[in-house]
Amino acid sequence: MQDLLREIGNGDGMSETEREAGPKRRRGVRPLADVVSELMDPILRRKAGMTTGLVAAWADIAGPRLSDATRPEKLVWPPQRGEAVDHFEPATLVLACEAAAALRVQHQSSELIARVNAFFGYPAVARIKLVQKPVTTHRPDKRPPLRELTADDHRRVEAMVARIEDPGLRAALTAFAEASLQRSRN
Repeated sequence: MQDLLREIGNGDGMSETEREAGPKRRRGVRPLADVVSELMDPILRRKAGMTTGLVAAWADIAGPRLSDATRPEKLVWPPQRGEAVDHFEPATLVLACEAAAALRVQHQSSELIARVNAFFGYPAVARIKLVQKPVTTHRPDKRPPLRELTADDHRRVEAMVARIEDPGLRAALTAFAEASLQRSRN
């Protein structure tokens, strides 16, 4: 009878030998996001008290009006007091916020808290603390400056496409030649 129970298991669908072997490794190609989140989650949990899931889902949580002007920085959990395991205190979500959006975030903080708690599935956040700092990063334009075309350049392009009969193709090739000449240095 013991052997039969050992083979059947305890109702979790795994036999004792499967349970002792540990979790099965997934073979094949894994999405990069899964690999990165496995690496980043422990670091984010230690440094900021949250996971990559909150950062990745922030655009959906905050909505289109707030997602570009805000970014979750960290979750600050209150210190444990004594050995009370039953007592749970929710965290404070620290948000980086553009100065122009701070008032809107402050007014919508209760809705934002409800959305974050719905994301976690339990009341994890009780309040929001705003830190005003630039959220959007402006990348410099590394494209080379375009030069102005001279009348001679326009005449050269017209001479190149003069024998093309199709007006749509002629217009496309004219635009392509002018764009190429604008990017050239001489």
